Amino acid sequence: MEINLNRVDYLQVGVTSQKTMRLLPASGRRATQKVAVADQDGVITCFGMKKGEPVPVFKSLPGPKISRLELGGALGTPKEKIFVAAGSEVRGFTKKGKQFLTFEANLAESIKAMYVSGADLFVCASYIYNHYCDCKDQDYYLSGDKICDIVCLPMTKLGQTTPVLACQDRVLRVLQGSELVYDIEVPGPPAVLEINNAKEGEIEDELLYGTTDGKLGLVQVTDTSPVYKWEVTNQKKRGGILCIDRFDITGDGVKEILVGRDDGTVEIYSLDSTNEPVIRFEHVLSESVTSIQGGCVGKDAFDEVLTATYTGWVTGLTSEPQQKEAGPGEEMKMSPETQNKIVALRTELEQLQVKVLQEREKYQQSAQSSTAISSVPVFSVNDKFTLCRDDASYSLTLEVQTAIDNVLLQSDVPIDLLDVDKNSAVVSFSGCDSEPNGNFLLATYRCQANTTRLELKVRSIEGQYGILQAYITPRLQPKTCQVRQHQIKPLSLHQRTHASEEHRPMNTLTLTGQFSFAEIHSWVVFCLPEVPEKTPAGDDVTFYFQNTFLDTQLQCTYR
Repeated sequence: MEINLNRVDYLQVGVTSQKTMRLLPASGRRATQKVAVADQDGVITCFGMKKGEPVPVFKSLPGPKISRLELGGALGTPKEKIFVAAGSEVRGFTKKGKQFLTFEANLAESIKAMYVSGADLFVCASYIYNHYCDCKDQDYYLSGDKICDIVCLPMTKLGQTTPVLACQDRVLRVLQGSELVYDIEVPGPPAVLEINNAKEGEIEDELLYGTTDGKLGLVQVTDTSPVYKWEVTNQKKRGGILCIDRFDITGDGVKEILVGRDDGTVEIYSLDSTNEPVIRFEHVLSESVTSIQGGCVGKDAFDEVLTATYTGWVTGLTSEPQQKEAGPGEEMKMSPETQNKIVALRTELEQLQVKVLQEREKYQQSAQSSTAISSVPVFSVNDKFTLCRDDASYSLTLEVQTAIDNVLLQSDVPIDLLDVDKNSAVVSFSGCDSEPNGNFLLATYRCQANTTRLELKVRSIEGQYGILQAYITPRLQPKTCQVRQHQIKPLSLHQRTHASEEHRPMNTLTLTGQFSFAEIHSWVVFCLPEVPEKTPAGDDVTFYFQNTFLDTQLQCTYR
C-alpha cells in the first residue's frame, strides 16, 4: 500500500529544542488529539483543531528555556499530564493548563533529558543521571561521557523499570538502580532513543536508536547482554536523527517507524516479511525536525505525521486529500468552509501588509531621530560541527530562526572548502595574510532569499590546529552578527571506535613522569576530538580511535 501524505502548516511558536512536542491521548477512537508544544521562550502552547483552524486550549507565560516535554500519568491510565524541564526545574500541568507540580532537582547543570513513568521521574544533566520517586531521591549515576537521551523500559522480571542512557561515546548504558549492568555499543553517537512498541500488548524490551551521523537501529535489551536486530546505514548522506516515533499510519495493525532528521527529512519505515526496515515515504522540510509524532490532529478519521521544526513550525503530513481534480467540462464547487478560509487568509494578509508598512515607517522615523537608541535584535543559532567518516571531512551546519543574509568563515589554520550539493549560497574568497596574522581562510557565503539553514564542508590537515570562526549575519535591521567558534584539533581526522584490530602492527610510545591523571587527560582532550572534557573515573582508561582519511588506528591508555 502506497503512503500518500499532504503537508499542512498549523501554527508557529518560538524556537524549539529536541523532543518538546507531544500529542495528548484522544478522547475517543479516531477522534482528533490536542497538541502540546514547548519552546525556548519558556512558553507551553496546547491547541486543538476546529474547522481547519488552531484553537488554543492554554498557553503558559514566558520563562526559562524549556529543554524537554514529556507526558505522564498514573500507571495503567492515559498519559494526559504534561511535564516540562526548564533549567534544573521540572513542572507539571494538567491537560487544561493548571500547574500541579514544581520540582527543583537541585542539579548544578540544566536538565538535558527527561523521562516520566507513573510516580517515577528520571532526569539527566550532561553527565549526571538522577531517579526520583514521588519527588524523593532514589538512584544516582555518573556517566563517563555526555548523556544525550534517556528512556526507561517498563517493569522487568526483577520488578523495576530499566533506564537506558544514550551517551556521546557511542554507547547505550543499561542501568539497574544506581549500577551499570552493561554497555550496548552502537555505530555512531546516539542522539535519540524510543521504545519499540510495534504491536499493542507486546513485551517492550526493544529500543530504537538514532545517531548524529544518520544511522537508525534496533536492539533488544535482555538481563545480561544486548541482541542486535538490524541497522539502517546512512547511504544517502542524510542529516543526523533527532526524533523517532512509532505509529500505524497505514492501518494494518503494525506501527511504522517515523524518523525526523536535522536536515529537514521526514521518513516513514515499515518492516518487510524478514523484519528488515524498508523506507515507504519521505518528505523534506526546509529546517531541522526537532519532534515527530503520529496521530490524528486536523480532522476526524484522517491519521497524520505531526512534526515540530527548529524555528517553531508545527506541521502535519496528513492522509486527508488536499486537492480535488475535475474532469473536462466538470465544475468544481468549493465548500463553504474552504471559501471562509480563503476570505480569512486574504483579510489576514492585508492586515499584515498594513502592519509591515506601519512598522517600517516607525523604524525610519526613529532611525533619523537624534534621541533614539538602537537595540541589537536577539536571534538563536543552532550550529553543529561533525566529522563525516565517509569522506574524512567536517560538516558545519548553521541554522538560524530567521533568514540568513551572509556567513563569513575565517580560519587561522589551513583548511579546504568542499562543495555541498544542498548548498545554493554563492561563495567568494578574500585574500588574507597568512604569515603575520595567521589568517589562512576568509570566505563569504551569500545566501538566497529565505535560507534559514546552511551546510558547509571543510577538510583539515592533521598536525595543524586552530579555530574556525563563522560570523552569521541574518536579514534583520539593524544589522547584527553572531560569532560561532569551532576547535580544529591536531588529530582532527580521528574518530572514536569501540576497539582496535589486534593483528595490525603497532608502534608504541610510552610517557612516564611527574604528571597527574587529570593532566594527561587534558593533553588527550587537546589533541583528539570526541573525548569527554571531564576526567574519567577509575585508575586507568583506554580510548580507541580510527583515522577517517588513512584508516590507521590509535589507542590511548593512561593510568
